[in-house]
Amino acid sequence: MINDFLTYVLFGLSLTLPVGAVTIQMTKQGLKGGFWHGWSVGLGGMTVDLILIFFIYFGFSSVINQEGIQLLMWLLGFFFLLYLGIQSIRESSAEFSVEATIKGKKSLLKSYFSGVMIAISPGYIVFWMGILGTVLASTITQKQSSTSFLFVASGIIAGILIHDVALSFFVHYSRQFLNQKTIKWVSIIAGILLIGFSIYFGYEFILELQSMH
Repeated sequence: MINDFLTYVLFGLSLTLPVGAVTIQMTKQGLKGGFWHGWSVGLGGMTVDLILIFFIYFGFSSVINQEGIQLLMWLLGFFFLLYLGIQSIRESSAEFSVEATIKGKKSLLKSYFSGVMIAISPGYIVFWMGILGTVLASTITQKQSSTSFLFVASGIIAGILIHDVALSFFVHYSRQFLNQKTIKWVSIIAGILLIGFSIYFGYEFILELQSMH
């Protein structure tokens, strides 16, 4: 039983290792505001993960896959990632204090909701529905469906949580060894990558729009 759980923990961990928009935003916020700001982005992404697991369990995945909803998510993803990318480049010239502490709930909530908004994208959702949906849906057909589903889902979420905490700790402590110029360029590169993701979302929005005509 423990070995099976650890297998799903490793599975969840492996799903988060590829660098995506959430990881980029976590790194940027972690360098800027420390551990809690970086982890807040990850928690925002995990909130969407949990909602999608809920949808999979109750069979609502077909609703998310409807054309109109996908079109809206591509468009929202385009604008939000573009905004985050531009903001990241603009803020690169600001003085980042390595000894910075938490600035308050508003700042943490902003980081959290940035993670939520990045995760609400068709690419992210299709990824979850395609890979995790297959794994989780298979447990529903088993005799003890609820127990099996929760067991597998808990292992995957634990793996994602380990990745997010580890990344936030690494960024938080490594920033002490980075100078102002390095942090500036990390922010610029993060901004360029986020704009790149937004262009991809915009492209997919156009393709989706054309396919509806």
